[in-house]
Amino acid sequence: MVFVCLAGTSAAFAEAALTDKEIKASYRVGVASIDLGTFNLTANVGRKDYTLKAKGEFSILAGLLYRANGKARSNGTLLDARPAPQRFDFSYADSNKTQALQIDFNGTARPAVTRTPKKRRDKKAVPLSDAQLRNVLDPLTAAFLSVQARVPAGDLAVCNQTLRVFDGKQLFELTLSPKRTEELGPKAAGGIPAAAVCAVRYQPIGGHRPESSAVTFLEKTEGIEAWLVPVQGTEMVVPYKVVVPTSWGDGMVKLTALKTEPAARRANAR
Repeated sequence: MVFVCLAGTSAAFAEAALTDKEIKASYRVGVASIDLGTFNLTANVGRKDYTLKAKGEFSILAGLLYRANGKARSNGTLLDARPAPQRFDFSYADSNKTQALQIDFNGTARPAVTRTPKKRRDKKAVPLSDAQLRNVLDPLTAAFLSVQARVPAGDLAVCNQTLRVFDGKQLFELTLSPKRTEELGPKAAGGIPAAAVCAVRYQPIGGHRPESSAVTFLEKTEGIEAWLVPVQGTEMVVPYKVVVPTSWGDGMVKLTALKTEPAARRANAR
C-alpha cells in the first residue's frame, strides 16, 4: 500500500496553479530505525492532463542482505481539476524475481489489469463488481495528485477526505480525518513551516482475502498518519511524511527535497 492524498478544488486550479509546472520530490523510506532507501517523484501537470513518474531504490546493509528497485508511472486527465487516471504502470525487481503490472482504466468501464508473470485468479478473494471499480484512483495518483487546496501550511481542512484506490488486485478506501498540526522547523524540506497531520483509516472493499492477517491489522490500526504540506506556487498538496505501523515497528516515508519549476525554465534548459 502506498501513500495517501485527497481531493477537490475549482477548475481554476487546472488553468493556473499547476499549469506548466514540474514538481520534483525526494523521499527517504525506512522501518523502525532501519533505512531502506529512496523514492523520487516527478510530476508534470498541464491544463487538461498529467503524468507522474516515480522511481525507488531499496536495500538492507548496503545490499548485502537485500536489494531491489521499482518504477511507477501514471497518466490521466484533469476533469474540473479532479484527476481521472488512464493508465498505471508498475515494475519491481530484486535478486530473485521481476514483476510488472499495468492497469488501463478505460473511462467508466472495468479497469483492465495485466500482470507479468501472469497470476491465477485468487478464488478466496472477495469479488469485485464493475460498478465498484468505477471512478477509482491508482496508488500513485491517489498519493500525489488527489489533494488540491489553497490553504496555509498546517490547515487541517485538507484532512476531510476519502479516497477510493485500486492497486490492480485490491480495492480499498482511505478515510482521512483531522488529527493535529505539526510545526516542522527551519530545516524542513522545501522550507515548509507546518504540516497538517491526518489520521488515516483503511477499509478493504474487495480483491483481498478476509482471513489475511495483514488486511485485518491495517483495518484495525489507528496509527496510520499522513502529514500533508502545500507545494509553493501551486494548489497541490503532497505527503511530507507517511507513517504506517508494522510488526517490525513504524514504517515511514519522509520528504527530503521539494522543488517546483515552471515549464518555461524547463524549455530554456533544453
